[in-house]
Amino acid sequence: MTADTVTLAPPVLPWTPPGVYTPQWDTGLLARALGREDVGSATEVLDLGTGSGALAIQAARLGARVTAVDISRLAVLAARINALLARRRVRVRRGDLADAVPGRSYDLVVSNPPYVPSPAARLPLRGRSRAWEAGRDGRAFVDRICATAPSVLRPGGVLLIVHSGLCDSRTTLRRLSDAGLRARVTERATVPYGPVLRSRKRWLAQEGLADLAENREELVVIRAEHA
Repeated sequence: MTADTVTLAPPVLPWTPPGVYTPQWDTGLLARALGREDVGSATEVLDLGTGSGALAIQAARLGARVTAVDISRLAVLAARINALLARRRVRVRRGDLADAVPGRSYDLVVSNPPYVPSPAARLPLRGRSRAWEAGRDGRAFVDRICATAPSVLRPGGVLLIVHSGLCDSRTTLRRLSDAGLRARVTERATVPYGPVLRSRKRWLAQEGLADLAENREELVVIRAEHA
């Protein structure tokens, strides 16, 4: 399956301030996967790393009761404003992934976490790059979500997570399986490198994550169901 700006058009939001992730192809791919789920007024949804609130608002449009979390104060503000402008009820909390909702569980968890591999030794604590930097293998947040998914999903609950193929989807499937979830890739798309990946082509090749001549990356949505 090949992505294009029509089939993967992300939700358009009125306000995405600098420093908050602007909805892109990965947002559109995850929104498409969300639309395939049986979501209604009884469905409780958690959006981990909500950014501008695009996916949380999309879930609310489907009728779900939605909680959205992000560690960025600016992202929390953007998500709240966008939900108000969209006239959708979304509960937005500031916190570090599932730590923001201790003891809670949900029918559906969606996440478009930072997943870009980075040569930096440490994750950024502020600035625009915080929205995409994810450690040398791009899995700093993906692995955490895999580990905590069983505790935030109700029996029969579903996790939908999107990330780049550069992060190795097989590792994600294995980690989710080891955590007791039934996981599979449900969506794939190939999209052009963005400016960050283009600037890191040589480093990605040196790390064995991509070929130096490569100009496109695969995006995947992984669906994991709690037994």
